[in-house]
Amino acid sequence: MNKFLYLISPSKINSNFYTDLQKILQTRKVKFFQLRLKKTSESSILQIAKKIKKITNKFNVKLIINDNPKITKKINADGCHIGQKDFSFAFSRKILRSKVVGVTCHGSKKLVNIAIKNKADYIAIGSFFKSELKPNAKKAKLEIISYVKKKTKIPIVVIGGINPDNYKRLLNLGANYIAISSFIWNNPFLKPLIAIKKFIK
Repeated sequence: MNKFLYLISPSKINSNFYTDLQKILQTRKVKFFQLRLKKTSESSILQIAKKIKKITNKFNVKLIINDNPKITKKINADGCHIGQKDFSFAFSRKILRSKVVGVTCHGSKKLVNIAIKNKADYIAIGSFFKSELKPNAKKAKLEIISYVKKKTKIPIVVIGGINPDNYKRLLNLGANYIAISSFIWNNPFLKPLIAIKKFIK
C-alpha cells in the first residue's frame, strides 16, 4: 500500500518529538504531517515548524500548517489546513496560490459541495469515532465517504478516533488518507514508532 497516513502532531512538542517523528517518517507510509498547536504562540510555532520542515523534506512528506496560511507562506510549508471557523478558503488560496489547501467538512454534504466548488486540495471528513483530540465533535455517518467519492476525485482525509481496529474499514469505503494523532502520541502502552507500525503491518 502506498502512503496513506495523515499524521497530526501532538498538542505539545516535547524533547523526544523530533527523534520520534524522524523514526515514524522512515516507515515511508506518511504522506502528510500537520502541525497543530492550538495553545502555542506564533513565534514558537514558527521555530517548531522550521525544525519539522527539515525532517519532512528529508522523507518527502508534505508539511501542513493548521489554521494559519501566513505561517505556511512564511516558512514555505507545503500547505495549510483550515477549519470552518478559521481563515476563509478564498483568503488562504490567495496567499498560498498553488500550495495545498485542505478543508474540514465534518459530515456535512453542504460543506463538501462548497469545498468541491472552491477546488480544495483535499476534503477532511469526520469525526467517525470517538476522538481524544476532539471529544465533543459531532459524529459523521460512514455514507458521507461514498457521497464524496461519487461527487469528486478530490482526495478524502478521514478523521476522528481512528485506530488499527477500524482504519481499514474507512479505506475500503474509499478514503484516501487516514488522519491519526492520539493513538500515536498519547498512547499509554506503545511508543510512537511501535504505534504507527500497527497501521502498516
